[in-house]
Amino acid sequence: MAGYARPELLVDTDWLATHLDDPNVRVVDADYPLSFARAHIPGAVGHLGPNIYLKTADGETFMMEDATFAQTMERMGIGDDTTVVVYDSHQSLYAARFWWMLSVHGHRDVRILNGGWHSWIAESRPVSLKPAAPRSVTLTPRRNDVIRATCDLVRDAIGRSDSVILDVRTDAEWTGANDRGNKRRGHVPGAVHLEWVNFMTNDDRVVFKSADDLRTMLNERGVTPDKNVYTY
Repeated sequence: MAGYARPELLVDTDWLATHLDDPNVRVVDADYPLSFARAHIPGAVGHLGPNIYLKTADGETFMMEDATFAQTMERMGIGDDTTVVVYDSHQSLYAARFWWMLSVHGHRDVRILNGGWHSWIAESRPVSLKPAAPRSVTLTPRRNDVIRATCDLVRDAIGRSDSVILDVRTDAEWTGANDRGNKRRGHVPGAVHLEWVNFMTNDDRVVFKSADDLRTMLNERGVTPDKNVYTY
C-alpha cells in the first residue's frame, strides 16, 4: 500500500484474496442487508445496516454502551484477536464508520478494503450468497477516547489558533439547505468545509487518495499537522 502514511489501516484486493480462508480474518460487508443478500465477498459477514452500533435517545444519536457493542461484534465473529477487513459499495463511507467504531472501542487490527466492493467486482473476484460460518469469540471493549471528541471539547476549540474544526458533510448540509432531520441547520462556527468524497479518487477504482494529495488538499484549507483537528 505505497503512498499512504498509515498503510497498515488498509488492504488491497490481492491481500484479501490470499486471506479469505485465514481463520483469524473476519471480512465484514458494511452495506445494507439487501445488498449483502444479493452477493458478497466469500466468507464475509453482514450486519443489520450502517447504524447497528448506534442508539437514539430523546432524538439524539449516540454510541452503543460497551457491553452491547461487544455482544454485537461477537455475534459477527469479531473477537479481541480477530483481524477485521471491512468494505462497502459506497466509497468506503460505511466501512470507515465501522473501522472507527471498532477503533474507538480499542480493537487494534481493523482495516478497510481499499476500493471496496467495486474494485473486487471489477477484477472479477469470486462472490458468494452463503452466510458466514459462526465463530465463538470474545471481544473486550477498551474505550479509546483519544480519537473521540465531545461537544464540550469542540465548543472550546472554536476560534482557537491551535485548532481547526473540519466539516466533512455534504455541501447542502454545510449551507443549511438540507437539515437531514436535525433541529437546526448550518455548521459549527468557524469550521472549514471539505465534503468527505474529496478524500477519495474520482476514477473507477475509488480508493483513498495518497498521503501527498491529502496533505495538499488539507493544507489549502488550513488543516495542518501543527493543529488539533476535530471533524464531524
